[in-house]
Amino acid sequence: MAPPPPASMPLTERLMQIAQTLQFGWFVGHVTLLLCTFRYGLSYITFNFYSRWAQLSYRTAFVAAAATYGIVVFKAYRARARTGKAQPGGNLAMITDENVQYLAMALIWLYSRQMPLALLPFSIYSIFHVATYTRANLIPTIQPPGAAASAGGASPGRAAARSSPLADSIGKFVKQYYDTSMTLVAGLEIALWFRVLMSALTFSKGSWVLLLIYTVFFRSRYSQSSFVQGAFHNAATHVDAIVANQSTPPAARQAWETVKGLVWQATEATDLRKYTGAQTAKKQ
Repeated sequence: MAPPPPASMPLTERLMQIAQTLQFGWFVGHVTLLLCTFRYGLSYITFNFYSRWAQLSYRTAFVAAAATYGIVVFKAYRARARTGKAQPGGNLAMITDENVQYLAMALIWLYSRQMPLALLPFSIYSIFHVATYTRANLIPTIQPPGAAASAGGASPGRAAARSSPLADSIGKFVKQYYDTSMTLVAGLEIALWFRVLMSALTFSKGSWVLLLIYTVFFRSRYSQSSFVQGAFHNAATHVDAIVANQSTPPAARQAWETVKGLVWQATEATDLRKYTGAQTAKKQ
């Protein structure tokens, strides 16, 4: 992220300066996503899934998600264009970029039938993005560290070292809950795959195509996210413990071992990094 404007500028000019950046548009997109998710949640708990406001909130949330990830992808492309550096691994490597993948999924969910569970992973990411931007950009812009320290009576020599208590609280929140939240996201994305599978088994319109697309997306998530890998490992360990029980029929044990073997072979065969040589891009 770009640093906040200099504290010597008037407040209005500082706010105008950050409001004219792509990063601020990215922040507004995440805020919009959270507000729309909250509004859709109100409709969901009152069983008004397909009311006018519910549909508007749901679609707008994914428009905002696509905009935020689109900004990140555009900035990465622009940075490479300015330096003249080619995409590592060629154009095919772009599909291994997490930001490109989430941009694609946001657009797919936007034009697919409503599936409320799909909003939750995006919303959790947005909570941390909004918190981080607020801490690193908004708070220092509105109340520069030096000004806050001077208002509190601190000496000029110590003014720059003093930060906002609110910024400190946000930093502690992010540090304390980030890993837990990413584990929750991994669980939600696994649950979402089964939700899409259920739609496919009931032959909902377009569900088999959606299942194929989401499976490709989720396979990539598995290769890139240690949290998704950990969630799968924990689930497999739990099933192993159940299957190891003496009361489990031998046929069930054999079936489970066969499933694990097939999943492992499919995982190895679909590892795109072997073909592109691309490095995982950090999702923003």
